[in-house]
Amino acid sequence: MAVVASAPGKVLMTGGYLILERPNPGIVLSTNARFYAIVKPLYEEAKPDSWAWAWTDVKLTSPQMSRETVYKLSLKNLTLQSVSSSDSRNPFVEYAVEYAVAAAHATFDNDKKDALHKLLLQGLDITILGCNEFYSYRNQIEARGLPLTPESLASLPPFSSITFNAEESGGENRKPEVAKTGLGSSAAMTTAVVAALLHYLGVVKLSSTDNHIQEEKDTAVLDVVHIIAQTAHCIAQGKVGSGFDVSSAVYGSQRYVRFSPEVLSPAQNAGMATPLTEVISEVLKAKWDHERTKFSLPPLMTLLLGEPGTGGSSTPSMVGAVKKWQKADPQNSLQTWRNLLEGNSSLEMHLYALCKLAESNYTAYECVINSCSALPSGKWMEAANEPHQREVIKELLGARDAILGIRYHMRKMGEAAGIPIEPESQTRLLDATMNMEGVVLAGVPGAGGFDAVFAVTLGSSSNNVVKAWSSHNVLALLVREDPRGVALENNDPRTSAVTSGVSSIKIE
Repeated sequence: MAVVASAPGKVLMTGGYLILERPNPGIVLSTNARFYAIVKPLYEEAKPDSWAWAWTDVKLTSPQMSRETVYKLSLKNLTLQSVSSSDSRNPFVEYAVEYAVAAAHATFDNDKKDALHKLLLQGLDITILGCNEFYSYRNQIEARGLPLTPESLASLPPFSSITFNAEESGGENRKPEVAKTGLGSSAAMTTAVVAALLHYLGVVKLSSTDNHIQEEKDTAVLDVVHIIAQTAHCIAQGKVGSGFDVSSAVYGSQRYVRFSPEVLSPAQNAGMATPLTEVISEVLKAKWDHERTKFSLPPLMTLLLGEPGTGGSSTPSMVGAVKKWQKADPQNSLQTWRNLLEGNSSLEMHLYALCKLAESNYTAYECVINSCSALPSGKWMEAANEPHQREVIKELLGARDAILGIRYHMRKMGEAAGIPIEPESQTRLLDATMNMEGVVLAGVPGAGGFDAVFAVTLGSSSNNVVKAWSSHNVLALLVREDPRGVALENNDPRTSAVTSGVSSIKIE
C-alpha cells in the first residue's frame, strides 16, 4: 500500500536575517506549491530467506530529474550506502530515511520492532515530486515563444522535467543546474519524505488533506514530524539554520521564533560509535523551544510572487556578509536591527488588527476592501463612509508604512554589508508595484536578492499587478498562500490532470 504525503513551500514575509537569532520573530506564509513523497514496498512480500538479511534495498526516484538512486540500508546501523554508479546523491532524502527509520526503532517496543523489521525487509520504494512552482520554467516558456504570463506557466504539464545545465560536460552524470524560485524546495521535500515514512512505518498517523487543517489533537504527531525533518534538514545542510522553512512545511503559515541550536547537538556531535537510535531518541527528548502562532493573511488579500529572471541569489553567502558586518560595526548594526524589529512588529500588528476587523464586521470590511482594490493608496480614505471602514483603511495604510520602513532599513543593511538585499532593479519594480491600485505590500521575501518579489493585493486587483509585471519582464507565478502544513494525500498527484492547488486558481 502506497503512502503519499505532501508539504508546502514558503514565503518569509518579515524577519529576514533577524529570524536567525532568538527571540526575533518572522511571519512565514505557506503556499499552494507542494512537494510530494510516495513511499511503498519495493517487493510485494519479503523473500523466505530475508529474515537472515543484514541489509535491505531502498530505491529513490526523482522523475523530474530523470534520476534513480539505489541504496542498501543496514538493518543493524540504519545507515544507507549508495550502490548506484552515478553521483546523484540527495543528502536531504538520505538523512530523512535514516532518521525516520531510527525514530521508529527508538519509539517502538519489541513486538512493534518485529513488524517494522518485516516491513523493512520488503524494501522501500520512494518517489519525490515537486510542483512546478518550486522551479523556474522561464527558459522553456521563452523557447516555446509563449508570453511571460501565469497562463503560459499553467500550460506546462504538472511536474515538468527540470532543465539540466547543457554547458557543463560530464555525460550522463552531469549535475542539474536547477534554477529555483526560492520557495524552500529542500525543506518541503525533506518534510514530505519524513512524514510519508513515519506514517508508512507506523510511527505517526497523519491527517489527510480532506481535513484541510490538522486538528489540535494532531499537534503531537506534527511535533514528531517536525523534529525529525528539522534534524535531517540541518544535518544535510551542514549547518543549523533558523528552521522557519521546515516549520512552515510542517505546521503551515505562522509567526515563528527559532529553536535554540543546542537541541541538535546530539545529532551534530554523534560519532560513528553512537547508535543512530540513541541519537534520534535524544533529539526527540530534547526541549524544542521554538515558538509558533497561527497566522495567515487577512481575508480578501492575495499573495503574489514574481520571478524577475535574474538568476537568484545565494542565501548562505548573503547571511555570511551580514554577520561579518555585525561584527565589524556592532553599534550601527544593532540600531538597524532595532529599526527592522520595530517595522516587523508594526506590520504584524496591522495585519492582526485587519483580521480582527474582518471578524467583527465582515460586511463593512468587505465593502472597503473592494473599494480600495480599484484605487491607489492615496485615495483609499475617500472610500470610507463610516467609522469601521475608516478603521480598516487606517490599518491598511499602517501596514503600507510598515513595509516601506522595513524595505528602507533592509536596503541600508545591504549597502552597509556590501550585498544587494534589495537590488536597484528590484527597488524600481517594487516602487512601481506599490503605486498600483489595490496593492498593500510589496517587498523581497526572506534574505532578499534576485530570487523573487512578493506583493499582497486587495480583492480582484491582483490581475492588474500580473499584467503590469509581465510588461516589466517579470513572470507572475501560480503561487498563492495556503495556510495548510504537511498532510496525507489520497493518491499519487500524477493521477490528477492538474494539482489541486494550481487548478483552484482562477486566471482571468
